[in-house]
Amino acid sequence: MSQVNSMFDQSQSGDERLKQEFNQWVADGRAEGMERYHLSIVEQTIPLMGLKSGERVLDLGCGTGWVSRLLARLVAETPGAPGQVVGLDISDEMVRLARAASREFENLLFVWGAAGRIPWEENYFDHVLSVESFYYYPDQDRVLAELFRVMAPQGRLFILINLYKENPYALRWAEKLEVPVHIRSEQEYVQLLEAHTFEQVEARRIPDLTPTPDEYTGKWFANVEELRDSRRIGALLLMARKPDFRSPGSGYEVC
Repeated sequence: MSQVNSMFDQSQSGDERLKQEFNQWVADGRAEGMERYHLSIVEQTIPLMGLKSGERVLDLGCGTGWVSRLLARLVAETPGAPGQVVGLDISDEMVRLARAASREFENLLFVWGAAGRIPWEENYFDHVLSVESFYYYPDQDRVLAELFRVMAPQGRLFILINLYKENPYALRWAEKLEVPVHIRSEQEYVQLLEAHTFEQVEARRIPDLTPTPDEYTGKWFANVEELRDSRRIGALLLMARKPDFRSPGSGYEVC
């Protein structure tokens, strides 16, 4: 079962705590560092998506939009195929940064909203990618139900996370986070996706290929050997497909 670090004030909703936390990241100047920390695992994941020009992609938990911009270039519009990327984030300050950095893209839209209530129509997205955000969502079951709803029949889901039980190094920083997080094992995540009727569920490890320095001076590892081992263990990539099924409408419309 999922473990959740839960010693937090329950008077606020989980979504509101997430919004405040990641707005604070922006205020502290921490938001821009995510690309540097996660570029290697993202660059290995995107080719597995098999993106094509004209497809529709949701970047769930888009942050500053750096992944969204990579995706937008790959599905850029061609005649008769209006490819589109939508970035969704609970932090309005993250969305503000993403929009400001993406003005050159005509096929990229950033939306402020919660993963448990995605403001989009049913059966729309050919692909969903979520990078280092899924463990933050208070109700993962609801998020998966929403993803199932907005994904097109046979659409593909990709969830990339460093925080899971088999990565002991990531568990260290989970204890220091200011918001609750879910900590599941690889098999628990597979079972969770299958319980939501996703098909072809697969899990694999994505090592971090970032060059390791000769010396380590940070706070999360005792030495460079631990850093190297953490990168070898890598991130967990969960892949799944929505069945050939059209979700019934629930009132959302795209204008």
